[in-house]
Amino acid sequence: MDTCAAAQKDSFAVLMVLQFLAAGADCAARDSDGVAVLQPFLGVSSLDFGPLLREWPFFCAVVRLLRGDPWEPVTEPPLSDWIRPDPGVMLALSAGTGAGGYAMGISARIAAALPALACLIALTSPAAAADPPRFQVDPAWPKPLPNDWILGQAAGVAVDAHDNVWVIQRPRTLTDDEKAASLDPPRTKCCKPAPPVLEFDQAGNLLRSWGGPGTGYAWPANEHGIQIDGQGFVWIAGNGDQDGQLLKFTPEGKFVLQIGQSGPQTDSRDTSRLGKPANVDFDMAANEVYVADGYYNHRIIVFDRDTGAFKRMWGAYGKPPTDDKLGPYDPAAAPAQQFANPVHCVRIAKDGLVYVCDRTNDRVQVFRKDGSFVTEFFVEKNTRANGSVWELALWPDANQTYLLNADGANNEVRTLERATGAVVGAFGRNGRMAGQFHWIHNLAVDSQGNVFTTEVDTGKRAQKFVPVGDVGLPKRTP
Repeated sequence: MDTCAAAQKDSFAVLMVLQFLAAGADCAARDSDGVAVLQPFLGVSSLDFGPLLREWPFFCAVVRLLRGDPWEPVTEPPLSDWIRPDPGVMLALSAGTGAGGYAMGISARIAAALPALACLIALTSPAAAADPPRFQVDPAWPKPLPNDWILGQAAGVAVDAHDNVWVIQRPRTLTDDEKAASLDPPRTKCCKPAPPVLEFDQAGNLLRSWGGPGTGYAWPANEHGIQIDGQGFVWIAGNGDQDGQLLKFTPEGKFVLQIGQSGPQTDSRDTSRLGKPANVDFDMAANEVYVADGYYNHRIIVFDRDTGAFKRMWGAYGKPPTDDKLGPYDPAAAPAQQFANPVHCVRIAKDGLVYVCDRTNDRVQVFRKDGSFVTEFFVEKNTRANGSVWELALWPDANQTYLLNADGANNEVRTLERATGAVVGAFGRNGRMAGQFHWIHNLAVDSQGNVFTTEVDTGKRAQKFVPVGDVGLPKRTP
């Protein structure tokens, strides 16, 4: 910026004309004396821009290049006699401005303004997009659990407003060999099932744990998904055979609300219960909870966050949800007109767009909050196993530029451009080593860009991945 200031001091008028044009002025609509054209933009009247305006076609040609337009030769009028062109001075316009290395002779006065022109190029050319984030595993996260505890299938992860990390796991998925110390009599000195809900700090220390059956609510038969709303309440879903409920707790584990009920499954038209719900997200301004419903039903359904009252619901393409039997996914076939099972995640961006994981159809569908369809994009479309779109998380920059996509079939995490769905990065592969995955099921991102993942089937673990280098996010306030 100091260099630019010095350049402006030496060639203020030239820079101002170029800035004016780069800001969108019509090159064909210049005032005869230039003052009326330039004053509204510049706010100055003490400079004589008349001679520079006689060079207007040249400046317009330069600015067209800055905008990325094709080069058009300057045809009229030729450089004026105000300053005699210096044959020894050449302006080499770089390929980055679209000029392809074109060079032309210019006046000594304009040549003296080249430092200012370089600053202008930096300020007015479209800024190169920052490189997509890259990640490396933190193999020491989390720290060993106390009390000889061990994790079962880790079926959900979330980050709260303090960047603490919440994991929900399935104690009942542990084998007798894994939980041998809890048997009667104990078979070995380790291990015992950890409680279903665990909260960790950034260093991987366990802060608290709770969960399981209790009075006044139906704990899910198979824990599935956890999210923390803007007030710190903890929401838990489940996809057991008869799970049709969503639970809300305080951070300490005190029961607050149950939406739906456990029991025989019904269908996607039933608003009194859910159908093996997978996960949730929140619109705090509207006081609503959105549910990805689910492993039995084929819909997004919205409830009041305080009362649990039904608000609205929709299926694929914003149409009423149906339960028509779908055949196996075929990447060559026309896109399915309803969500497949499971409808595995829902994410709400700050701009109001709602992203839905249609997992086994290998696609993300995008909606407005009223359920109207916006667009869809496919991810690893040839994945025929159990789908490529298991989970999404929004990158925490101001524009939420990226979506992170967990894929438990191909066992990787992708970085997608949120605007297009294009894949711009990925990490992980199938395996058991740190940084690898077996059935990666969920992911969450904190305010600093750290990514937390959980794995089901025989993966049974949580991992942390830290961004490499400066990813341009504000530093956390202690």
